Amino acid sequence: LVSVLSSAIIVYRLPWTWKCSKLLMKFIHAGLNTIAMILAIVSMVAVFEYHNARNIPNMYSLHSWIGLTAVIFYSLQLFLGFAVFLLPFAPVPLRAALLPIHVYSGLTIFATVIATALMGITEKLIFSLKSPAYSASPPEATFVNCLGLLLVIFGALILWMASRPHWKRPPEENAKVLRPIGETPEGTEAESTMTDGTNADKSDMRINSEAARKQNLKLDEAGQRSTM
Repeated sequence: LVSVLSSAIIVYRLPWTWKCSKLLMKFIHAGLNTIAMILAIVSMVAVFEYHNARNIPNMYSLHSWIGLTAVIFYSLQLFLGFAVFLLPFAPVPLRAALLPIHVYSGLTIFATVIATALMGITEKLIFSLKSPAYSASPPEATFVNCLGLLLVIFGALILWMASRPHWKRPPEENAKVLRPIGETPEGTEAESTMTDGTNADKSDMRINSEAARKQNLKLDEAGQRSTM
């Protein structure tokens, strides 16, 4: 979850991917999230089987509670992401309304995964290091503590990249996203609405001017007939 989920989060934020189509990046984002979800499920099954084989109680620690919560919410996030943003059935207003929630919940789940990993390695050290104990700072404890610091730095870097405006994917100009007929590209609903309104106003002006021209012609013909 830490490595693959982080890749899925920043896949839109990498400058060398901005030349790719938005649809392709959507599939890559969904594919990475699916891989992470599959690996998370396999890992949870392995943990439960290991605990049952060694008669270790399941779901008693804070690490297990938060970890299971993260996996459950991640599965919901993945399902809603597929249903709303990948499949071409959700209306554009619904996508626009759910996009901030989708982004916020994804970052929150990633931060929760980092916290779960930190609690897990600490729990493992306390249970495994007996002689010398964890409090004696043996080399294993120093190594894992450094790993925890790297996890914190890595998570902070991913969250920073995902929250900075200058890392945001720029609007597409030439590349067009494949979409259902009649649907506007994401992020351009306002512009398309303004354009449609402007075009409609122009069309109305043309119709009105054409009607006025015809009316003037009729008046001229009527005037000519009356003169004749």
